[in-house]
This record gives sequence, structure tokens and C-alpha cells, in this order.
Amino acid sequence: MPRFEELHVSAGEATLAGTLTLPDAPPPADRRGRYPNVLLLPSWLPRSRDGAYDQAGHPTWFAPEPMPAGLLGRLADALADRGVASLRCDPRGCGRSEGSWEGTDLFTKIDDARDQIAAMRSHGELDLRRSGIVGHGEGATLAISVAIGDPAISALTLIGASARSWRDTLRRAAAARGRTGGDRRHPIVAALDRWAEDLIEGAERREATFELRLSDGEVVTVSLGGVEQAIHTPPLALATMLDRSVAFVHGDRDTWSDPDESLLLAAAVRTLEASDPRRLVRRVPGAGHDLAEADDTLIGELADDLAERLTPRELPPVLLAIEEMG
Repeated sequence: MPRFEELHVSAGEATLAGTLTLPDAPPPADRRGRYPNVLLLPSWLPRSRDGAYDQAGHPTWFAPEPMPAGLLGRLADALADRGVASLRCDPRGCGRSEGSWEGTDLFTKIDDARDQIAAMRSHGELDLRRSGIVGHGEGATLAISVAIGDPAISALTLIGASARSWRDTLRRAAAARGRTGGDRRHPIVAALDRWAEDLIEGAERREATFELRLSDGEVVTVSLGGVEQAIHTPPLALATMLDRSVAFVHGDRDTWSDPDESLLLAAAVRTLEASDPRRLVRRVPGAGHDLAEADDTLIGELADDLAERLTPRELPPVLLAIEEMG
């Protein structure tokens, strides 16, 4: 069984609450007595550290129904079974983390991810040379942004990622949910789809906030600074600067990001050895954005693939010093 540690990560003015999952078995001798490790980053909307919708912290935003096990929690357990440690945190304003989800912009989320990586590197049981990131949905954008500037990140797994800007992604997603009804039982999703164009126009006019009205009359004041940042930071542009091992996973019934988005990203980061981007993308039949329909075998295969790609990286001087002190 995995071991669990509750961590509190200092992220600017806020403290993020998270779970560090550690394998029960000792690390192999060739890993300096330390575990390879992965940061798990959730998708958009308020989420728990396990990756499920944050019904506890935002009960009126989501339908009062049982939620499937969160994708990130499932991956953490599967990785631990394969000797890989992982950290997953409640985003700002969710679970036990401080802050406001609706008031947090994209660049702050990127900084928060970097702070989580730093917290992992200060832990004596984790190998600084073998680290990776799993990014789900919006978390994929955060993962790419962090990895571009961090030479010690070995590998990424991006699940349900978007390639185009937030403006195009929201418009396409709202249209897809209009055809299928997917996730519109949740008041926050129905409101996003209803007010999508107004939200986008407000951000492009550089207005400060937008009042998103839910079906019961509740008003959610969303900061538009993060929306504007996301509109002008398309993941496809970021992916052209990425030179790490990357795997893409996409449910073929995803109503938040079309599976073709992963193909676009894969084409941007493809190598000479993998010139066909379809070889880099794993489509999961019958699965939606959260891969809730995926069985434990598939989750295990994703963990196996990432664990194999956590190869040692050369460390910059500052991390060498941290490693030596450890």
C-alpha cells in the first residue's frame, strides 16, 4: 500500500494543501535511494486534489450526485505501485487550499505549479534527476509552461489537452455540449456555455471581471485577467518550444477539448523518430474528459508508460547544490 504525507506548499501569498504519495517499497539502489516523482495538475473548474469536481467547496456549482474517483488520485495510486512518488494539490480556493478559484489567473497557476515542484525537490526521498508532470485539461498548459523553463523535467503526460487558445476551446466545447448535453447538469458548466461569448468579449475588452449567473440566481464574479491571458497563450505556441518526452491521451468523447487538439500538439513537438503525430496520441474509446470510463488496466498502462520515460536528467547548478545538501 502507498504511504501518504500531507504537504502544505507556500505559493506566493497562499498556502496550497496537498498529498504526497510515496511507494511502500524502497527505491532501487541505482536511484540514489530516492524515488522518481511526478507532479499531477488538474483540469479547469474547481477541482479537488484527486482531480474530481470540488463539490465540497463549491456545492452549488455542481450537481448533487456521486462523483467517480478522480483521475489524479487513480494515477497517484498506480504510479506508487510502480515505484513512483507523486504530489497533487487542491487548487487555490478548492479543498483545503487558500485563495479564490475564480480570482486566480493563468500565470498565477503556472507559478503555483512551479512552487509545487520546488516543494517536491526539498523532500529528501525524491530524486531530483527523475521528475515528470501529468497535466489534465488546463493542467496540460501549466505542465508545458513549467517544463519549457525547467531542464530537470524528464517527461510529460498530457491528458485531454487543448492546442488552441481558450477562446476557441470554450466556443468549440460549448457547441459540443450543446449537441450532447455533456456536463450541463452542473450549474457552473451550463452558465459558462450560456455566457461564453459575453465572457470572451469582456476579456478581449480587458474588463476586470464578469458576473456569471447560475440557474439558481447565484452570481460568480470571475476575474477576466486569467481569461485574457489564456486567450493570448495558446498551448500550441508553447508546444513548439518543448523538447521533452511527451505522451498524449484523449478520451474520444471529450466535450471540453476535441481529440484532434492532441494531434495538433503532438505535431508541434514531434521528433524525427516519431514523425507521425498519431503515434504519440492514445485515444480512449468511450471516455470523456476525465477518463472516468477508463478501467484500472488503462490507468496502469498510463502509469507504466510515464514511469519508463522518467530517465535521468542533467541538473543545473542550483539543483546540484540541493542534491548534494540532501
